Amino acid sequence: MTIDRARPIEAAGPAGSVRSARIPRAGAWSKVRRTVALLLVAALVATCGANLDPNSAGPGWASPGLVGGGGWPFNGSPLSPADARGAAYVPDSSVVRLGDGRIRFIPFGSDTPMTVAANDPRAKAAIRSDSAWLARGTVPGEKITLPPRDTSPGTLSQDLSNSPNPLSDRRKAYRDMAARALLDLRLLTRPNGASLASWYGDWRYTWPRDSAFTIAAFTITDHPAEARRVLRFLARVQNDNGLWAARYNPDGSAVADGRPPQLDSLGWVLWAAWFYRTQNPDAAQELPELWPMVQRAADRLARSLDAEGLPPPSSDYWERSHAGEQDPRRPTLGVVAPVLAGLRSAAELARDLGKTRQAGRWQVASHRLSDAVARQFTPYGYPRSPIQGGRMDTSVTFLAPPFAPSDPGVNAAVDQAFARQRLSNGGVLPGEKWAGDKHTAWTPEMAMFTLAAAASGQGVQARERLDWLTEHRTSLGALPEKIDDHGRPAGVAPLGWTASAVILSLAALEHPLPVPTPG
Repeated sequence: MTIDRARPIEAAGPAGSVRSARIPRAGAWSKVRRTVALLLVAALVATCGANLDPNSAGPGWASPGLVGGGGWPFNGSPLSPADARGAAYVPDSSVVRLGDGRIRFIPFGSDTPMTVAANDPRAKAAIRSDSAWLARGTVPGEKITLPPRDTSPGTLSQDLSNSPNPLSDRRKAYRDMAARALLDLRLLTRPNGASLASWYGDWRYTWPRDSAFTIAAFTITDHPAEARRVLRFLARVQNDNGLWAARYNPDGSAVADGRPPQLDSLGWVLWAAWFYRTQNPDAAQELPELWPMVQRAADRLARSLDAEGLPPPSSDYWERSHAGEQDPRRPTLGVVAPVLAGLRSAAELARDLGKTRQAGRWQVASHRLSDAVARQFTPYGYPRSPIQGGRMDTSVTFLAPPFAPSDPGVNAAVDQAFARQRLSNGGVLPGEKWAGDKHTAWTPEMAMFTLAAAASGQGVQARERLDWLTEHRTSLGALPEKIDDHGRPAGVAPLGWTASAVILSLAALEHPLPVPTPG
């Protein structure tokens, strides 16, 4: 997820002019359905890689989820809103049971969905294949420890209040959300390892930072083949100078839209590479591209630090020019924190591989950057820009577990940022004094606050936020990008970054996630 994909922030300043994707009010649905009928013939038979025009009036963002199937290459096609009423996924699969009982899925070797009777053997085979893939790994959620009387507020708690087994049902709700998120990540990952942000228009690209979270989600759920595929893609498209383009087309070509490289992506990929190896000790042998990729990226970051120990200003996950920040001369916390996590991760990975010279170099760089954070961000409470009165945003979670050891000051800043960004619908804005739609919540931000709480041992807060995410999925159970002030999905679904962060959050509530150490 990156902030200008759906362009809801006309006043916020990032480059581009993609129209905002918003769910229409109830009175406009009849017009939308007529539009859908005309556009679906041309668009909705496409895979999730279909290049729909983001400036058209197409309703792609309104799809509640992707229709898939059990056959390689795990193509996905958006379900029409007109077909969504009464539809649901067959459990543990990307096969959809329509309201009339028929089954829609994409058969093996095809990229076009078909609709068949419920007893069709091809549909049954697709369901078995999806379920078998989930079973080969783990699906977090069902092993979460819950207090006998979980009093976390929210409609999920209210819905389960009369259940004979509320704790079991709550775990099942979490587990179902994780299973759907995993299956959606698989549908969004192309055979060449390009992990798409989502399926529609300006989301139909690969951002290295999003891909890093996909790698971590596949890794923590014991799907190493999928994680390796994404890592290989990133190694293949990396420039010799260690940088990645801001984003890539599904075929691996860089998107030529004038966006400069974004330094935070290097830190995120380094963290993901280290995270993958913590769970796969033989990674260097199974993935020979891993070490050269790490060395190029870590050397680039280490060389980039200035006399103060900071990297240069750069766009971060907000994807707007640093000239629009409160302090345009210095990098935002959205750049600094991932770079710090990346340098620490690279140093630890190098030590584990016996690369002592590189480990020492990157450790020194990480210490310089850590000292710079203490001097320039800590005194102000870790705002986005290191100035007095600097505005808080979600990037403060990048300094919390699982990206850095727990710190009381950071934990307090995370709580403060969450409170300042909180909306009446229960969700959060991307940042304090947000210049865009001030009533629409963003699920990636909520998921990052959830992950920070879960990885820091704050189970009550994590479950409250997970409940909100569970309650605000689409009718098919996919995690959308945004939620409007009426509690309805207001952005493309599924969104890969949200799905990955939710999976990591649920896993963190079951067992501690690895954290890169300062060294």
